Amino acid sequence: MGTPIKDRPPASLKAMIQAQRIEETEYRIYARLAKTTKDAGNSEVLLRIAEDEQAHVLFWQNRTGRQVNPYRLKLFKFFWIARLLGLTFGIKLLERDEARAQQVYRSLRTDVPEVDRLLHDEEEHEQVLIGMIKEEGLQYIGSVVLGLNDALVELTGALAGLTFALRNTRLIALAGLITGIAASFSMAASEYLATKTEGDGKHPLKSSIYTGLAYIVTVTLLVLPYLLIEHYLICLAATIGIAILIIFLFNYYVSVAQDLSFRRRFAEMAGISLGVSLLSFGVGYVIRIFLKVDI
Repeated sequence: MGTPIKDRPPASLKAMIQAQRIEETEYRIYARLAKTTKDAGNSEVLLRIAEDEQAHVLFWQNRTGRQVNPYRLKLFKFFWIARLLGLTFGIKLLERDEARAQQVYRSLRTDVPEVDRLLHDEEEHEQVLIGMIKEEGLQYIGSVVLGLNDALVELTGALAGLTFALRNTRLIALAGLITGIAASFSMAASEYLATKTEGDGKHPLKSSIYTGLAYIVTVTLLVLPYLLIEHYLICLAATIGIAILIIFLFNYYVSVAQDLSFRRRFAEMAGISLGVSLLSFGVGYVIRIFLKVDI
């Protein structure tokens, strides 16, 4: 049991109570997710993680002699992140937040030598369990990347070229939407055929739907400024800003869900999209001068 509660230094007892609240919060997050998840396999994994967290709660409760409440804001936040953005993303984001708990644990090593066992559970055992969670969306992340990346590169470039060639926001929006929607159908069809040929276990129709939807959503967001703003240069600036924001959010999601490097992926994708946009803007200028078009 360790040092009696009355003999513990106030700072040590405070740190133990903090560790207990962190574990209580995570236990309730996993337990709630287990109850609301429809997939039986994922629910079982979540229950096993919740049991680990509950054991940690009891470990600290035996040393503090108290029952504690969870951090309610954290409980609400991570539960709904996992529900809305996917179990894997929400849980791995929660695990990143556990750096705070690990700092608290390390500060207690002198008073509670058993804390190293808890750290081992957090860093290894739970990571193995989290790796057992299966989500369809992540299985088709390659199809989403294909649709998203192509839409960003092609449409950002096309809109940049059209902006200087036409200099009319309605015409640019019209041309951009027609080009984008037609390209989304083409990309979806190509993904269907490629997936069917590869035979890697993914469903060809689902792959094509993920690719097509990613493309259409991206096209809609990129064209939106040309439907809302009158000045074509401001529209172009807004479109480039939206493209960078999409790249940032998507790569952050993938980096968390799949444990990949965020900076490298973001820099590569943003560099390609902006480079193509700059080149297309110049092409639009040259073509407009060459064909002597004045709209």
